[in-house]
Order: sequence, then structure tokens, then C-alpha cells
Amino acid sequence: MNRVMALDFGDARIGIAMSDIMKIIANGYETYKRVSEEKDLQYIAGLVKPNSVDEIVFGLPINMDGTEGDRVLRTREFADKLQLLIPNVKISFQDERLTTVTGERMLIEAGVRREKRKGVIDKIAATIILQQYLDCKR
Repeated sequence: MNRVMALDFGDARIGIAMSDIMKIIANGYETYKRVSEEKDLQYIAGLVKPNSVDEIVFGLPINMDGTEGDRVLRTREFADKLQLLIPNVKISFQDERLTTVTGERMLIEAGVRREKRKGVIDKIAATIILQQYLDCKR
């Protein structure tokens, strides 16, 4: 069995989540602090083999009115470049509207302090994106 990895792609950080081997439960993996596009691509591609990833789901930051803006374009461009590095891994997209807001609320309700939330919100958002994706596949 293989896993699905989800990415919450941002300008400064990339939230990463992984499914269990049965592709039922999403788990937060890490928040990766971006260095440069080339290093970021290499880092993400380097997670594929050791984690038995056969699919990567990108959160797609669609605008609330359903339109696709500049952030969607940047996400798709990064995904295309990643696909060139890992041609045997399926790339998918999941609407990520409100995932960061939902994650932020969860952390606030759990009593996580503001400084600490910044470091984990992207990982939480990636976990929500992945769980939504896995739930839709069932």
C-alpha cells in the first residue's frame, strides 16, 4: 500500500500531511520553511520514496467567489515542476477554501498560543486538505 501526501503551498512555508497506508486518515507531517524553489522542489520530491507516496494533493487556493487568482497559478506552476521530478506520482488538487481558517479556529479552541499557531497552522491546513480529499474518495 502507498500513501497520499498533501501540501498547503504558501509563499513562506509549505504545510505537509500524510495519509495512513489505508488512505483513510490524514496526519500532520511537518511545516517546511521554504528556501528556494529548486530546494523546495527537491525537498518535497525527496519525501516521496521514503514515505511510499504515490499521490500528492495540492490545496488549491480558489477565491471565495470560485475564481482562480495568482496564488492558484503559482500553486499549479509549482505542481507542474514537481511532476517533472517525480513523473510516476499522481498530482491532484483539492479546493482549500477556509482550511486555514478552520485550522486556526481548532488551534484557538485547543488553547494554542498565537506564536505557536504560526508554526503549525500550515501543517494543520494540509491535514484538513488531505482529510477532505480522502473523504471525497470514499
